[in-house]
Amino acid sequence: MPRFQCDYGQYIHIGANSFLNYDAILMDCAPITIGDDVSIGPRAQLLIALHPMADHEARRRRWETAAPITLGSNVWMGGGVTVCPGVTVGDNTVIGAGSVVTKDVPAHVFAAGNPCRVIKPLP
Repeated sequence: MPRFQCDYGQYIHIGANSFLNYDAILMDCAPITIGDDVSIGPRAQLLIALHPMADHEARRRRWETAAPITLGSNVWMGGGVTVCPGVTVGDNTVIGAGSVVTKDVPAHVFAAGNPCRVIKPLP
């Protein structure tokens, strides 16, 4: 859906039957891999850019690195979810609306919050 925003586009790999809702932002300075049958809610952000935290001089010079994001198949992400650099979300996982995903999330769970954490397993 419109308004889709990305840095390059060539580093985004989207599986069959996946859907990105309104206002998706995919910063693809590194690979973003989205599995099959993934549904991503409105205003989701997949952000792969990293900036130095401890080295304020490097940050001032706009140093940047990147870490890939991978979403497994049949992932469902609610509206306003932010996925941080280097995160992998396992197959058949649901991420609750508004969550900030800072670490890997295993397969077959419901996870939510800021920071995102596993709430319960899914069958």
